[in-house]
Amino acid sequence: MSATPRPATILEVARDAGVSKTSVSRFYSGERDRLSQHMQQRIAEAAERLGYQPNPMARGLKGGPSGLVGMLVADIRNPFSVAVMHGVEQACRAQGLSLMVCNTDNDPVLERQHLALLTSYRIEGLIVNAAGRHSEPLAELASDGLPLVLLDRSLEGIAADEVGLDNNLAIDMALDHLTEQGYWRVLFVTEPPTRASSRQTRVARFESECPERQLAGEVLSLDLDDTTSLDHELSAFLDTPDGHPAAILCGNGQVTLAVTRALQTHRAPLGDTGLMGIDELDWCQMVTPGITTLAQPTDAIGQAAVGRLRDRQAQPIAPVPRHQRFTPQLIPRGSTRRAQSASTTDETSP
Repeated sequence: MSATPRPATILEVARDAGVSKTSVSRFYSGERDRLSQHMQQRIAEAAERLGYQPNPMARGLKGGPSGLVGMLVADIRNPFSVAVMHGVEQACRAQGLSLMVCNTDNDPVLERQHLALLTSYRIEGLIVNAAGRHSEPLAELASDGLPLVLLDRSLEGIAADEVGLDNNLAIDMALDHLTEQGYWRVLFVTEPPTRASSRQTRVARFESECPERQLAGEVLSLDLDDTTSLDHELSAFLDTPDGHPAAILCGNGQVTLAVTRALQTHRAPLGDTGLMGIDELDWCQMVTPGITTLAQPTDAIGQAAVGRLRDRQAQPIAPVPRHQRFTPQLIPRGSTRRAQSASTTDETSP
């Protein structure tokens, strides 16, 4: 039996790259800005040749920077969380950091256990996409000075930097699009708003902006596991015989999937019944005739979260928490193109 190859050491990487051991340490400890681009390239190429993998645990035990960033996610099944995680990981990798992800499944006990685990590894910062309730363990970490960034939602009692979508703008863009397409009744379907500040903001904006556009707006808050209630509420909305074109606006990708399945059961033709969702998912372009979405720039949001952490490390005490909001991209498809409007266009086209 052949022996397991011995892992390369940081000293061997330094010799291969023709640099000092200190330079390699800086490359892997988040201090790359102190090295020239040429030196960074030589170190990266040497590490790849030798198959070198840094050991953040050992760095932490020696008292230096651990090179670890923690990420706490409320529900890893949420496509938004997975997409943003990709952006976070990209930014960490570019800065020589390692990412540790913990999923809480919206369980406060599990959240407490994961936070204890992350802090035992001496993480340098924490990115939180958690449930919308107050979290005493997170508040304690924030007050102890751990750099912390909230992703997509605020948390009561925690004054921290926030990064996420401009939710007011997203609702405005959605309602403007539906109005332009000739819809007069809109049902906004969302998961329970009490569980997330971002949902609360979207519902409040929807309720205030519908009258401004002379739209008849309704809000349906539902548990996605309760398909019976969803079918019943959609039937009531679609069967209202007032003659006004109706559309459904979905609060996130999971809601869009649930509503699409329900509409297929009702055999409601998309376009006549408008359908639009916040969050772009791969399958949205595959469903005939395609589902109109507002795509979140998830990679940019994830990368910005890491950037905020690094800024907070450099300036631990800032006057006020900073909020960074991103603009969604409208991707129009056939689900909001009314058949009557389409036929009129065909008749008048040259």
